Amino acid sequence: MKFNDLIKASLFGLALTLPTVSPVSAQSGLSVMRGSVSSNITVATNRAIVVQSDQPFAEISVANPGIADIATLSESTIYVLGKAPGRTTLTLFGVDGDLIANVDVRVVPDIAEFKERLAEILPGEPIEVRTAGGGIVLSGTVSGARKVARAMELASRYAGDQVTNLMMVGGSQQVLLKVRFAEMSRSTSKSLSSAVGLTRLSSPTGERFFDSATGEAAFSFGAGGLAVDVLIEALESKGMVRTLAEPNVVAISGKQASFFAGGEYPVPDADGGYVFKQFGVELIFTPTVIDDNMISLNLNTVVNAIDTAVVGVSTNAEDNATTSVPGFTTRSTSTTVEMRDGQSFAIAGLLQDDFNDVVGQVPWLGDVPILGALFRSSEFTRKQTELVIIITPHLVRAVSGEALSMPTDRMRVPTEEELFLLGAVEGSSSLDGSSSQSIQGSFGYVLE
Repeated sequence: MKFNDLIKASLFGLALTLPTVSPVSAQSGLSVMRGSVSSNITVATNRAIVVQSDQPFAEISVANPGIADIATLSESTIYVLGKAPGRTTLTLFGVDGDLIANVDVRVVPDIAEFKERLAEILPGEPIEVRTAGGGIVLSGTVSGARKVARAMELASRYAGDQVTNLMMVGGSQQVLLKVRFAEMSRSTSKSLSSAVGLTRLSSPTGERFFDSATGEAAFSFGAGGLAVDVLIEALESKGMVRTLAEPNVVAISGKQASFFAGGEYPVPDADGGYVFKQFGVELIFTPTVIDDNMISLNLNTVVNAIDTAVVGVSTNAEDNATTSVPGFTTRSTSTTVEMRDGQSFAIAGLLQDDFNDVVGQVPWLGDVPILGALFRSSEFTRKQTELVIIITPHLVRAVSGEALSMPTDRMRVPTEEELFLLGAVEGSSSLDGSSSQSIQGSFGYVLE
């Protein structure tokens, strides 16, 4: 037992000789005295307020002078000026150096002035203005995309790039574009030619014939030992071509839409294969609703048609075979216009007048008055073309399926008795409601 007592005494003495560790030294060397924010104030940019302290102070400081500037008016009054949007801290110290308070100073954009300017520039628009994190938040439903851009541009003057756009464009944002492509082409041609031939008379003559399809008239007569053959060719032709295309397509504001109705024509290439070229009506447009009823249209339209009057020849390199290839006529336009709902605009037009005449004659003989017409041929061709492209945009909204009508609603397949006995290619109208619908008007969308 004496040995155990000796060990305990030795350990107790050793503990007394070790240095004592203070709990403060084990912690950080900093301690918060009274640094928590006790209050906060809000001031607008380029505006000033006066702050009153409950206790007299000897010294004040601001964490970021670029956000707010301060000045002392008395031992308990402070002048605070907002300089830039943001947050900073105002610290007050007492006479003995003790911390009185930390004040959170928040500088926000001057939305009062901004609201006044916004109401002057965009009167009647229900735009709500709020501040958040040193910036401006715009919300509400406006009447057009152009007014959204104006509000955002004005807000950037007050808050720079710290502007959040939560605005929505009200009204219909679907645009139906009607394009009317109309072309009239008239052509007139006349030709007059004659020929005289002399041959030895071998048999009685006096033959005559007339062909109305080609305009040829011929007759012959004998005089002495000679036979005189006279051929007169006179032909007049007139033609008219009417082309009308009305493509319609619907798109959401700001989105591109396209429409194509036509086909593809095979054209042989040099390698013996075929290249298909499109013909028909193609429409590509991008609508943008920029105001209440104002619509901006970026439009591209092309109309291609096969022209049999222009024929080319394609030769195969392998077997030297030739193939006749027709030409193509193209009418295209590309433009950007602005118009209101329901207004029409002639975006393109063409008036073309072509004239061509040819005279062929026998030298000297064709110059003889009157009789020279027997040794001369004349022809002329005149072609007039008039083209107009008219567009009409409409703001539309979708409707229920029961309100729609189809072009096939009034058509019924004929029965066997109607087809074979009566020769009817279309059946009689049924008594249900679908057959009584009219195909006149708008389909799929209701115009506002």
